[in-house]
Amino acid sequence: MSLYKKIKAAQDGKDIEGYLDCLHEDFVFVRHQLGTEVSKSDWMPTLTAMMESDTLSFSNQRCLYENEEIMVEHSLMTFPDGTSEAVMVVNLLKDGKIIRTETGATLIK
Repeated sequence: MSLYKKIKAAQDGKDIEGYLDCLHEDFVFVRHQLGTEVSKSDWMPTLTAMMESDTLSFSNQRCLYENEEIMVEHSLMTFPDGTSEAVMVVNLLKDGKIIRTETGATLIK
């Protein structure tokens, strides 16, 4: 099974442990809003809140490209405040797991 399919299944099932298992122990998330970097342990509360939310939704989610070094995803996200964004996610991979994630988003009006 591809890493994208594993992480998508975890996200769809709101399986936090399954999602975290797809992240390398040295995982870093780069926040597109600020350009700051967040470690795996610091990312866990945000990930947990996202997974537990009934008002955050993803649609048109797809993998644009995946190999053993990179996985590129695109989706539309609707947030609890009613805003929507088109989100591009670039994941760098190491040892079959995501080691670095950077996002870019465009507000949909």
